[in-house]
Amino acid sequence: MERVLDVSTLEPPEPLERILDALADLPDGDWLNVLHRREPHPLYGMLRDMDYHWRTTARGPNRFEILIWPADLGAEPPSGSGSC
Repeated sequence: MERVLDVSTLEPPEPLERILDALADLPDGDWLNVLHRREPHPLYGMLRDMDYHWRTTARGPNRFEILIWPADLGAEPPSGSGSC
């Protein structure tokens, strides 16, 4: 099931902290859809190290959607996700 996390109004480093906290609490089989005002490049290496996949989509100026899912769900975003 998709979990939505909107960090678009938060100041650094809170978006990164909230994303990592949400991933730590993510139930098995669920994925995270993050709404952000910028592309979180520092997050990507962490996700790779934590064995997550992600897909980032620009939804307009200062609007990004980052879909994050555990690698064990497969290389493509989970079906039913709001991404792409």
